[in-house]
Amino acid sequence: MTNKDSQSNKEPEKELDAKEERYTFDETNQQDKLSTQDAAIEEELLKDSDGELPEASNDDIRTASLGAESASAHQAPKGGGGKAWMIVSAVLAILLIVVLIKPPFGTKNETVATVNGENISKDELYDELVKAGGPATLENLVTQELIQQEAKAASITVTDADIDAEIALIKKSFGTDEEFNSALAQYNMTLDSLKKDTKINLTIRKILEPKTDVTAEEMQQFYDANKEQLGTPEQIQASHILVATKEEADAILAELKQGGDFAAIAKEKSIDGSKDKGGDLGFFGRGAMVPEFEEAAFALKVNEISGVVQSEHGFHIIKKTAEKAAVVPTFEEKKEEIKKQLVATEVNELSEAWMSEIRTKAKITNTLTPEATTDPAATEAPKAE
Repeated sequence: MTNKDSQSNKEPEKELDAKEERYTFDETNQQDKLSTQDAAIEEELLKDSDGELPEASNDDIRTASLGAESASAHQAPKGGGGKAWMIVSAVLAILLIVVLIKPPFGTKNETVATVNGENISKDELYDELVKAGGPATLENLVTQELIQQEAKAASITVTDADIDAEIALIKKSFGTDEEFNSALAQYNMTLDSLKKDTKINLTIRKILEPKTDVTAEEMQQFYDANKEQLGTPEQIQASHILVATKEEADAILAELKQGGDFAAIAKEKSIDGSKDKGGDLGFFGRGAMVPEFEEAAFALKVNEISGVVQSEHGFHIIKKTAEKAAVVPTFEEKKEEIKKQLVATEVNELSEAWMSEIRTKAKITNTLTPEATTDPAATEAPKAE
């Protein structure tokens, strides 16, 4: 195994003001900065019954509902943390359970379980679910209804084709279908629940995009600051043989110098998972491997074999098999993508005030939390007689 382990002691990032962040492309956190997910809506959907946000890791509060802007430029880090859209879906799943279990008016109280002959009724189950998450899930429904009403007033629709295109970009951000499906399974999600969350996200984006104002100067500034990251970095392809001791590595190296077949020896003697592919690790860029391995691999010429390289994983013999030079795109090639990125950033900046505004204007009745009921007329100043 040569992939670099996650580092827990990263240097704190320097604080940037909002305008600087718009033009700074941090490859590790690009999904955070260039996300199309509405951060304010995400907060509304994640509030618990006390109105507080549940604890979550930094990865958990990131958004992965990618727009074309980020997915087309880079692949998201593989095996990353939970995605915010997944947390939202988990909350909505509880909401759905509460809604579906509540029996219609006039339906008799059905038994949903028995314990030693004692019945547990559907009403009892529903009441417990309401206690556990009723206020929060009702607030989710209120938020979704407000969004849909705003979309209807603006004649905005999100089609199945829109959703499918966005899902395709999310899949692309994971690299492979297997990783994407694994992430869904990890959070007990289905493709249908992801599509539901994606529809909400796209609706918000379509509502707020007309309110954004991205200039040509801003686009050029972003390109100048991030053109290397918008392109393809230098990459190499390499194979390796990994063993536990230096004595084994020295013996294998001597065998290779006598004309031994690298792939065949890797399959026979390597202790790494890549042995089944003859040691092939595929293409990778800088930062993907542990430092000792990376330094040795990038220093090789194509088809050259290294000496014995020690890392935390053991003793490697590396063969560089191909290389790709870095490609820097032109402004013309990337300007539409950049515009989408900057529009997405502005949508995020507008969303909190927008949500506050539509909630203030709305008349909301909440019987689970009466104090949360709002009536715009109650806040209006008395008219002069």
